[in-house]
Amino acid sequence: MLQAKFEKLSVFFPMWNEEQYLQRALNAAQELCQELQALEIISDFELVIVDDASTDSTPQLADAAAARDKRVKVVHHPVNRKLGGSIKSGFEAATGDVVLYTDADLPFDMREVHNAMRLMRQYEADIVSAYRFDRTGEGYVRVVYSIFYNFMVRVLFGVRFRDINFAFKLCRKSVFDQITLESEGSFIDAELIVSAKKLDMSVVQFGVDYFPRTRGVSTLSSPSVIIKILREAFQLRRKLNAIKPNAATPSAIN
Repeated sequence: MLQAKFEKLSVFFPMWNEEQYLQRALNAAQELCQELQALEIISDFELVIVDDASTDSTPQLADAAAARDKRVKVVHHPVNRKLGGSIKSGFEAATGDVVLYTDADLPFDMREVHNAMRLMRQYEADIVSAYRFDRTGEGYVRVVYSIFYNFMVRVLFGVRFRDINFAFKLCRKSVFDQITLESEGSFIDAELIVSAKKLDMSVVQFGVDYFPRTRGVSTLSSPSVIIKILREAFQLRRKLNAIKPNAATPSAIN
């Protein structure tokens, strides 16, 4: 039997009031991981739910899922820590040598992860990050916000990247031997990518079809979220721009 290309895949979902999406997200992730196992791309997997102090039935549904399946883990936040805090908790809880983070509303076809893992192997990438081919389905205001935000990241940090905040990041766990994330808000995606690029890590991008949220409410374009992104970007600007590749040890490649 051929040796699996990755030992273990951790898939984690930051969740706040996602009772309508929770089980569908777990089902899709489990189906994906079983396909990858059958193809001997991974040997094992785990699914991690980060419950960010939800006020609906998300905590109870998450605990029930974990009780039914030993591969499901749940991290509960006693207080709401927003997206950045949830992503940090997810990466900390993950025990796989490769980690996928995405949203519970499944903004892309999970089978795209097959392509992401192939790209990670072929290009010896540390991170594979997807961008949306077309995101106009969520409204032109958010498209304008995204264009401005990606341009701002380029101006402030000298990193040119497409759709930096899209919730599809496949990372080697070894990345976090060198990167310690600080953001508690939605700037965390940019903090991760900017840090990786400053350290001369290999970051590969590829495009996917995008499926906008059809249930629940997204808060990512609210004024308070945008203000927090801008505040954290300027607070972390000096630290991120001071990162030098010679201060890091080369990342491990499977």
